[in-house]
Amino acid sequence: MELGNIGTAMVTPFSPEGTIDFKKTADLLEHLIANGTDSVVVSGTTGESPTVTEAEKKELLDFVVKTVNKRIPVIAGTGTNGTAESIDLTKAAESAGADGIMLVTPYYNRPDQQGMYAHFAAIANETKLPVLLYNIPSRSVVNLLPETIIELSKIDNIKAVKEASGSLEQMAAIIENTADDFQVYSGDDSLTLPLLAVGGRGIISVSAHVVGNEMQQMIQAFQKGGMKEAAKIHRALLPVFSALFSAPNPVPVKYALKKAGISVGGVRLPLVELEPEQTALIDLALENFKKNQLIL
Repeated sequence: MELGNIGTAMVTPFSPEGTIDFKKTADLLEHLIANGTDSVVVSGTTGESPTVTEAEKKELLDFVVKTVNKRIPVIAGTGTNGTAESIDLTKAAESAGADGIMLVTPYYNRPDQQGMYAHFAAIANETKLPVLLYNIPSRSVVNLLPETIIELSKIDNIKAVKEASGSLEQMAAIIENTADDFQVYSGDDSLTLPLLAVGGRGIISVSAHVVGNEMQQMIQAFQKGGMKEAAKIHRALLPVFSALFSAPNPVPVKYALKKAGISVGGVRLPLVELEPEQTALIDLALENFKKNQLIL
């Protein structure tokens, strides 16, 4: 599974009526491909997967695969907190022509490590697609521990993990104890450079919707040995990352996209639009970044 430096966890564009807007989706994909995105993840957390129905997920994925037309890899978010439903979505992703699947840790039912291993193994065994595990304890309440990820990495088609635990120690343990071709991606934009420094592969990003080129420049500077330049860009980006997570994701990034002239519509309840003081915070961060932009 080669997701490149930056996989963007794509927002789901909605119409004023709250349905998926496929014209806006096509426009967004063109924007992402032109602005630093190496691969896209469809129907992940940022895609508001909890409020997108199974039928909508299948229709959206079909559309994205056809629109992208093999220009970049398309990863389908098929993980749920039910193994059978996850397998059904995974089989649909395989039929649609997705390049891989992303499986989130089961949420709400709080399985133990043995249960999570069995869940992921069962799904992986039902598909030939490469699997990206997704560990996000802040949302799922369970932490997929390094030793479990290390065991799962021995299954042939489990190829990578999106680590959003926020623990560099946990990420380093996974890197140290898995095969060289098993890839560790950060799930936190602000940890992109620190993860690269301990041997990680890249980022599954939210912020790349609006600062993808700058993030790409940071990663490429690091890869070429330009640590000072990479660190400088990283520090400049941190206030943007912070602003884009100052309210529940993806509300801020959808606002930032609209501000940048990329219309993706609003969010579905129970998420709500930003208050004026929240938009002011994001405006300030983006304006300051533009003023002090180091990408000259």
